[in-house]
Amino acid sequence: MKLTIRNYGDPILRQQAWPVAKVDEELRQLARDMIATMRARQGVGLAACQIGRREALCTIEIPASYDTDEATQTRWHPDLVMPWVLFNPAAIQSSEAEAISEEGCLSFPDIVAPISRPVEITLRYLDLEGRPQERVVRKFLARVVQHELDHLAGQLIVDRMSSLKKIALRGQLRRLKQDTEAELG
Repeated sequence: MKLTIRNYGDPILRQQAWPVAKVDEELRQLARDMIATMRARQGVGLAACQIGRREALCTIEIPASYDTDEATQTRWHPDLVMPWVLFNPAAIQSSEAEAISEEGCLSFPDIVAPISRPVEITLRYLDLEGRPQERVVRKFLARVVQHELDHLAGQLIVDRMSSLKKIALRGQLRRLKQDTEAELG
């Protein structure tokens, strides 16, 4: 089932996610619905708050070409099966090295901004079976994971934009927020 994505201005996007106590079939179905929604909107990540839910859950699906070292043509995460579902994800370590890259967000249609993030993180999470996992992710996948972790903490892409970028996008951001607030009544 395709779900409605909440846009900037919806208060749920600013709320911190609730930890998942137990991964059950209802949450697995929610994850499947989130994956269908993410694919329909051609996104690479989606957090539960973006569809109006408070669970600490995100789904990620990046194309193989985005997970490949251009110089060697080898995959950064060859053993990771997409789509990837994470319950209660948390970064437990981040690299000192950072990279700046353009980021977009399904809750900010048609808005992109250069964002600096660590190039590698160590992640702890529960998988679809509720089993604890730990994994190091790097490059584009690390960026996507960190973007979704921000959502689960109530942080948005606008919070990471430079002041100059916020000024440049001020009108677009204001319209998006006003439209969302008008829809919510």
